[in-house]
Amino acid sequence: MGKPEFLDFSQPRIKLLHYTWIAFFITFYIWFNMAPIASTMLEKLNWLTPDHIKILAIANVALTIPARIVIGSLIDRFGPRKVFSILLMVMTIPILFFAFGTSFMQLLIARLFLSCIGAGFVIGIRLVADWFPPNMVGRAEGLYAGWGNFGSAFAAMTLPWIALEFFGQYENGWRYALALNAVVSFVYGIIFYIVVRDTPEGKKFQGIKKTQPLIATSWGDLVQLIIWSFPLMGALGLLAWRLSNVQISNGSTEKFLTEEWLYAIWIILALFFVMHIIKTLKINIPLLKKGIAKEDRYSFSSVAALNTTYFANFGAELAVVSMLPFFFQETFSISPTLAGMVAGSFAFVNLFARPLGGWLSDKLGNRKRTMLIYMVGIALGFFSMSFINATWSLGLAVAVTIICSLFVQGAEGATFAVIPFVNKKMTGQISGMAGAYGNVGAVVYLVIFSMVDAQTFFYIIAAGAAFSFLFCLIFLKEPKGSFAEE
Repeated sequence: MGKPEFLDFSQPRIKLLHYTWIAFFITFYIWFNMAPIASTMLEKLNWLTPDHIKILAIANVALTIPARIVIGSLIDRFGPRKVFSILLMVMTIPILFFAFGTSFMQLLIARLFLSCIGAGFVIGIRLVADWFPPNMVGRAEGLYAGWGNFGSAFAAMTLPWIALEFFGQYENGWRYALALNAVVSFVYGIIFYIVVRDTPEGKKFQGIKKTQPLIATSWGDLVQLIIWSFPLMGALGLLAWRLSNVQISNGSTEKFLTEEWLYAIWIILALFFVMHIIKTLKINIPLLKKGIAKEDRYSFSSVAALNTTYFANFGAELAVVSMLPFFFQETFSISPTLAGMVAGSFAFVNLFARPLGGWLSDKLGNRKRTMLIYMVGIALGFFSMSFINATWSLGLAVAVTIICSLFVQGAEGATFAVIPFVNKKMTGQISGMAGAYGNVGAVVYLVIFSMVDAQTFFYIIAAGAAFSFLFCLIFLKEPKGSFAEE
């Protein structure tokens, strides 16, 4: 009996896949390294408050949205190998600044820059797509994303142990645990640059000649591109509004952001949006007047549909993971430790659910149909979770949660089993936009959760999945040539 396909290290593409998911794993391990040691930070730093932690948590996702757009363009211009290596090495700077921060402002600035590491995900999407044949892209992307995503859960499991057991004899043990992240990131950035190539032997990297906004291939698509660019800036404005409602210390009426600062941020974001639209028009109008070659054309409505799916699946995942421990603790009157373990089941299934979504997309012979099935499953899953209450057994609640999670994370795998086939040359940019919409979803859903009860929250995210299903049913086009063997 032969080796399983993804354990056959004699194949260069299998080695590449494992090198790449490890890089992604490191980015998620670093991105979510604050939550597991937040209580330790509060204990050791007498000037830090719970409200400070809330602000830092918001800052941790703030720049991921624009970073994914920028990184997406850089991949298509310079190649994923260089971009991933540089990202891993450069991010060691804010890691160290955060680890040894001596003031809240230093921690905040470091966390803002560190949120850019969340853009690492889209780099591997392009890299893996260029190494695997179309009929294997779904499962390869799913393994890459599923095992890489596990970095956040691994951080939660290991960082407190490293801080308390490994460096526990030192007053600043938690700082050294974070600094160790920086060392690992920098070293692996060098290793990645040495061992990885952008494309297999004999295959030329296809990209764009210069970093620029996404190119639309029809006038109607250009209008859609502009419309779908707005929520990316709008989510940052929503984050700023959320920051303006956070008090900087317990019992204080002083807010972190004053109204004046909030309006200033909104004006700056509006200016950036206008500049982005001007550049988009400047690039696209001459090309559209000249005419787009037939082989370069694609449907932006498919991109828009994939934006909605990632908003509804990855956005929901980030939001649900943030509220689920407290929800189980309050509903079933269990300890925080048990609630954390039970809620962790939602993220743990990433290890196999996301690869399964990609595998099914490869095997069922119709990627659009696979996507639609998953979105229905998400809608029904969250609708079912809305009925969880104290009359349920804990076992049944966990079972429903895990089944829902299988659809949520499987849909993420199915989404990125489609993206590489929309337009090969712009896979990085399209991945960046769809990936950014995942963060937009998380921001929107978390803000909604802060204003409604859990039952209503589950209704809303179920409705989001139902909307995505309808949008994909109408606008998502089945990609051509996505099951070829070469």
